[in-house]
Amino acid sequence: MTVTHLELANTVERIYRRFADLLRVDLIRLGNDDISPAQVALLFNIGDDELSVRDLLDRGHYMGSNASYNLKQLVESGYIERQVMARDRRSARIKLTEKGHELCDALQEFHEEYHEALSNGRDGEAELENALHTLRRLEEFWTQTLRYGGVPASAPMMTSEARNRR
Repeated sequence: MTVTHLELANTVERIYRRFADLLRVDLIRLGNDDISPAQVALLFNIGDDELSVRDLLDRGHYMGSNASYNLKQLVESGYIERQVMARDRRSARIKLTEKGHELCDALQEFHEEYHEALSNGRDGEAELENALHTLRRLEEFWTQTLRYGGVPASAPMMTSEARNRR
């Protein structure tokens, strides 16, 4: 069986959608209906840090307007605190509130259970590590291809036929 580039991309997208569905179920179990899975991802990316919005955008690869909307909602819902910088009122630093930390801790407990069930011992842990390695390699390949406008030099040699189709 040959795995195509498009199949990998579609699988990654479906996996993320299933993960978002799982977060929705977890939020319902916790009785939280004022936060979305995308906003939960922002909370986890902030974690214990206090950082600028720009740092958060760079860290999570979010789109600016979408992240700004979600951050505004998180401030209004009391999950994060936004502190405007005195020197430059356009800049702000954000951090989780106690409510944000409590939600992340509760969700982390669910995710530890999921991890135990998925890893199922030593072999499962190795499979997860291999999957993460492969996904990071794919991310790096796509990043380098976008950055330099073609197949990265470190990628396996393409046939001239494949290169000509580009």
